[in-house]
Amino acid sequence: METTANVLVGLVAALHAYFLVLEMFLWEKRPGRKLSGFDAAMARATAPLAANQGLYNGFLAAGLIWGLVADDPTGFRTQVFFLSCVLVAGLYGGLTTNRRILMAQAAPGALALTAVLLAR
Repeated sequence: METTANVLVGLVAALHAYFLVLEMFLWEKRPGRKLSGFDAAMARATAPLAANQGLYNGFLAAGLIWGLVADDPTGFRTQVFFLSCVLVAGLYGGLTTNRRILMAQAAPGALALTAVLLAR
């Protein structure tokens, strides 16, 4: 179960690293505009906000990677903390912004968090 938990944490970290790239560097390009549904003008206007959001996603990815490489109990606690942050952010975003966020962020975070807790 520990291997499964580690793989899921790694996948959530990779997902948030992807969000960082998408929001910080590709927001005004086709992938970012496809995700947001914004035209070029709106993507340009919201790019600073998206970049800030991407930076936070990078912090989540970094924290999850830290949790994977740190020895216990620090590694376990760090994974639980950052996965909880992912879950709360995903729930908030899904309920206030776009329901797709529930499946793209909250569900993977919840699944990884559950696996980490069960592996303990």
